[in-house]
Amino acid sequence: MEDRRTILMERYEIGRHLGQGNFAKVYYARNLISGQGVAIKIIDKDKVSRVGLMVQIKREISIMRLVRHPNVLKLFEVMASKSKIYFVLEYAKGGELFNKITKGKLSEDAARKYFHQLISAVDYCHSRGVYHRDLKPENLLLDENENLKVSDFGLSALAESTRQDGLLHTTCGTPAYVAPEVLSRRGYDGAKADIWSCGVILFVLVAGFLPFHDTNLIEMYRKISRAEYRCPRPFSVELKDLLYKILDPDPSTRASISRIKRSAWYRKPIEANALKIKHETRDKVYKGEATTSDSTECSNSEENQASSSLTNLNAFDIISLSTGFDLSNLFEEKYGRREDRFTTRQPAATVFAKLNELAKHLKLKIKKKENGVLKLAAPKEGIKGFLELDAEIFELAPSFLLVELKKTNGDTLEYKKLMKDEIRPALKDVIWAWQGDSHPQPEQCIQGEQQRRQQSSLPSQQPQE
Repeated sequence: MEDRRTILMERYEIGRHLGQGNFAKVYYARNLISGQGVAIKIIDKDKVSRVGLMVQIKREISIMRLVRHPNVLKLFEVMASKSKIYFVLEYAKGGELFNKITKGKLSEDAARKYFHQLISAVDYCHSRGVYHRDLKPENLLLDENENLKVSDFGLSALAESTRQDGLLHTTCGTPAYVAPEVLSRRGYDGAKADIWSCGVILFVLVAGFLPFHDTNLIEMYRKISRAEYRCPRPFSVELKDLLYKILDPDPSTRASISRIKRSAWYRKPIEANALKIKHETRDKVYKGEATTSDSTECSNSEENQASSSLTNLNAFDIISLSTGFDLSNLFEEKYGRREDRFTTRQPAATVFAKLNELAKHLKLKIKKKENGVLKLAAPKEGIKGFLELDAEIFELAPSFLLVELKKTNGDTLEYKKLMKDEIRPALKDVIWAWQGDSHPQPEQCIQGEQQRRQQSSLPSQQPQE
């Protein structure tokens, strides 16, 4: 019988496809000598070189070789052929910590276990002069024993990358987890910024939602800059105190890792049943929805506004959404992108109507619609539970919208198949361009739209003699 196994470099047997980004595909594989299961990320050299990202690849390799810690995803080796680069990585069988949160918030004991491991890993990285800069639950994986593994060092920086002022100046990361000083773009201490992100992660683990969530990104940035957030009443006094010290908008007074380790909440013993999950309805989990009846202020602010209109994006958001600046698809260790975006010149009402029509055709349940967000859910359970996705509309400019479709639950490969076979073809009538396709990027389209509007508003002038 013919042997159809795919063998890489006479060392690894390639197995199932786990996911892919713009420049890389990830496969499960088995070491032929030891039998150990690994994840292999296969990067296309030509694609990476064309967009000038080879430097980032080399930096990621250097950093992952530098940080060897039980709670950091291990890079076993790097191999290369004429056209490909192969990252042989530790396989995190337990998946993403993000998926655990979507099923329900954690008890403080369970959160303490993961937070201990996160702080241990981050402290080690900092001792090696490495700043992660994109810490979030999606980049925290779990092994078969539920031990945390920090992954995705694609946006990380070395201490030697700082300027003469000793600070980093590249604005990067995921907005909801980014420290205020990073958003201010006046330079920041990489260690302090990572600590802020750890605080946001801790809040999310115990609350089940983001502390600074807002459908309007400008409003969210304002909340972050002032550290305006609410703690649910069940939070212990010790936890509230620790969060207050970590989520300090002033990096000079923000808690250091040594101070975190000395805190009363951190020093509490971890109970044996620490992995208990408090189940909540998925609509509330991870979306920043806490009612005032079960929340208390953790900051000095009394303001908590919510926008009822479509989200408006500023220049930083637009740039970070455009493919040329979005590095997440290249450096993700989460085995597959969970969102797709397209631009449109159709009004929001038309887009919503099309999405509702699509949902009816695919027999998707419409769970909730507010502030430009449509929540859809598959009627039947898939490999990893019910496939759920959010469709959110952002206003880039008058008469020019960006629509983001994001998987919030279920299997990534099921989502990608649904996107390719059903959603993309069904939306072709309203789409201007899909992000990642060879079309004008959002910022280019906005500039063109603004120029068109300016020209149309200019008063007509008679030629002077």
